[in-house]
Amino acid sequence: MQNIIIGTAGHIDHGKTTLIKALTGKETDRLKEEKERGISIDLGFTYFDLPSGRRAGIVDVPGHEKFIKNMLAGVGGIDIVLLVIAADEGVMPQTQEHLNILNLLEVKKGIIVLSKCDMVEEEWLQMVEEDVREAVSNTFIENAPIIRVSSIKNIGIQELIEKIDKLTLQVEKKDNTKPFRLPIDRVFTIKGFGTVITGTLIEGSIKEGDMAMLYPSEQEVKVRTLQVHDENVKQAYAGQRVAVNLSNIKKEQISRGDVLACKNSLQPTMMLDCKIQLLKESPFSIRNRERVRIYIGTSEILGRVVLLDREELLPGQEGYVQLRLETNSVAKPMDHLIIRFYSPMVTIGGGVVLDAYPQKRKRFKDEVIQQLQLREKGDTKKVLLQFLKEYSNQYLSLNEIQKRTGISYQELEKNYENLQEENRIIVLSISDKKYLFHMNYIKDIDEKLQAYLNKFHQTYPLKKGASKEEIRNKILNAAPGKIAEQLLKFLEKKGKISIHQETISLRGFTVELSREQKQIANVIEKSFKQGKFNPPNKKVWLNNQENSKEYEQVFEAFIDWGILVKITEEIYFHKDSYELAKRKLQNYFQEHKEIDVATFRDLLGTSRKYAIALLEYFDQKKFTKRIRDIRVLNE
Repeated sequence: MQNIIIGTAGHIDHGKTTLIKALTGKETDRLKEEKERGISIDLGFTYFDLPSGRRAGIVDVPGHEKFIKNMLAGVGGIDIVLLVIAADEGVMPQTQEHLNILNLLEVKKGIIVLSKCDMVEEEWLQMVEEDVREAVSNTFIENAPIIRVSSIKNIGIQELIEKIDKLTLQVEKKDNTKPFRLPIDRVFTIKGFGTVITGTLIEGSIKEGDMAMLYPSEQEVKVRTLQVHDENVKQAYAGQRVAVNLSNIKKEQISRGDVLACKNSLQPTMMLDCKIQLLKESPFSIRNRERVRIYIGTSEILGRVVLLDREELLPGQEGYVQLRLETNSVAKPMDHLIIRFYSPMVTIGGGVVLDAYPQKRKRFKDEVIQQLQLREKGDTKKVLLQFLKEYSNQYLSLNEIQKRTGISYQELEKNYENLQEENRIIVLSISDKKYLFHMNYIKDIDEKLQAYLNKFHQTYPLKKGASKEEIRNKILNAAPGKIAEQLLKFLEKKGKISIHQETISLRGFTVELSREQKQIANVIEKSFKQGKFNPPNKKVWLNNQENSKEYEQVFEAFIDWGILVKITEEIYFHKDSYELAKRKLQNYFQEHKEIDVATFRDLLGTSRKYAIALLEYFDQKKFTKRIRDIRVLNE
């Protein structure tokens, strides 16, 4: 059955809370101060059953201008609004501000409730209704019914209930397939149960026993129990008011404005790319880097507005902006937000999130505006392609792409398969994850890699190729090891590069020694072969050669080719000597459990210096393991 949230809106003392009591029989003012002053200061919550059998949750918001931020924390997730206007006062400042907020948040359905109708004459009621129609023109409730009520005398209450019931049939069905998301509007402690949070579940479904995460702090918590409308449930669904009993966390670690959601489903950020519009009646314009108050979900955040396409945003205008926040927040693309002036605190506009985790934008860049326009249109295939074009160099998994774009997994899968067939992206499967790359990025790194290797071969003609680690850092932006490996294999298949054990070269590249270099190579190999387990000191030996620079070039090539094994900066063994030393040690361990330096020295017939250097190298390679003054085979 469809889950419905109804919210009130309207000026202070226009009878919102009294109306809810008439509808439900329940009191929503819960604070001592609220009861004493007779006004709602914070949010109130209750529910009631409609004639059709549907159970609707109700959010009662405060009407006083001082408590607009509390009102904003309650209107997220509302399906139907009851705009309450007192017949004896008509449209008042907070009526208009609440209406503006609801319009900016794109609430779809509403009913206008003319309260206290028993206190005025019919002629006055008709005048007020005319004023109301004028006030709501060009808003989402311009054609909404006006229901006259008296909550005290129970006039019109039944008619209102029937209108609400009928309107619920038109409410768009919620999506329970997305990862769950619950902006928190209350947090408290119940003795014997611990920490409880409440909010409207705006996406997905949540189950008892689920592991969840609090954002933006990214603290992991467990869902102990759930309540919906004062009843324990095993599972709650989008569109329901939910109370969640959490384990492993204290009340003081949670605040209104935090979000409870699936683990790793959201990305904390201090920037949001948005399209915003200023109200026509806004008393202020927005200049670049204007400090404002931003309301998203149940949170209030301070931030600055960076105008991307103009110097000043005037009342009635809309534009693309980057919001630079002063504290971390979480959002998803197409989330709505409200903007209030920093001081005085008045609502001046609102907008929609286009990129929930953007990079820092430069102003007046056509490509930036085009990207945001594309996101605004909401074509998920084009949005995915544009996202990959911009962020392929961040090596994001499918899960991270979903988190950043807000596109559902089903849509993502369908779109990336189409794009792969069209040869516009590549998909790499690594372990149990998929990584997506725009073909432009692949072409770019391919060209950069070829240029880099071409220059490398010219500079170091005696080296087989550049090291894989060097390529990973300089060309692949320090990509994670397995991703770098798969990307390089993909590029190798294109036929322009060759991958060796530790190096990468251009396809077809071979090292060619000149006649003089061949002579030098023979001298080096002979000297280090003869040295066996007592090889020459590199620095001393090279300095003793007449053309030491040429000798050093060939020497480095021998290391690259694996002919010489680097043990330390000064000690190098010929590969045959190194392998022989390793075999001798292996044979020794077949008959002995351990070996010390002196024994190993005598085994090779070398000096203590070389014995220690070799053993330490074997330790590094995990062939041996040092235990105090002895070595054992590392099994």
